[in-house]
Amino acid sequence: MQENQQIAIDVKGVKKVYKLYDKPSDRMREAFGLLKNRPPKKHYALNGVNMQIRTGETVGIIGTNGSGKSTILKIITGVLNPSEGEVCVNGRISALLELGAGFNMEYNGIENIYLNGAILGYDEEFLKEKYDEILEFSELGDFINLAVKNYSSGMLSKLGFSIATIVDPDILILDEVLGVGDITFKKKSKEKLKSLMESNTTVLLVSHSIKEVRSICDKAIWIEN
Repeated sequence: MQENQQIAIDVKGVKKVYKLYDKPSDRMREAFGLLKNRPPKKHYALNGVNMQIRTGETVGIIGTNGSGKSTILKIITGVLNPSEGEVCVNGRISALLELGAGFNMEYNGIENIYLNGAILGYDEEFLKEKYDEILEFSELGDFINLAVKNYSSGMLSKLGFSIATIVDPDILILDEVLGVGDITFKKKSKEKLKSLMESNTTVLLVSHSIKEVRSICDKAIWIEN
């Protein structure tokens, strides 16, 4: 790895703190300064995370349940704000977080292509041009006309992955999605991922599968809390 290779993602001292209240009304009482003698407990979802990921690297994030793996992805993508610390991202991100994220469950697959694509920053004209390609890759066929609330987790994963990877993003972020779906689609997804990696896309993924991380990633980062 060249020393002067550009930094795609730089995470410095990131903490994410949630306040835990004994009862819902305590949140309002705190807002009026009425909980000074019994402040809420603090839960650190992340407690001082530092990482640097260089352009073109494929990096796995691993750790025990509750260690904050998905939380750090959401902070990097801007879904959540850190309580402390900072994140610098150099490049356009395409992300597929938890299943169903960015979808309206009442909309059908076609409507969700445009909704989810807009969230990822694609304009309507581009999505129209890419519609047939998205549909073909997703393998959904006539199911594209059904409301996605009727989709299986595998079908949701297929649609989400097809939208997120329709262009070559600078940075691709995946949260536990490569293990969902049938064997054929898993193979196709990994081939697509390999193609993106060869085009110098930076890939950051969370997986519980050490075998998967070893087979795909250049390195792994362990997060603990």
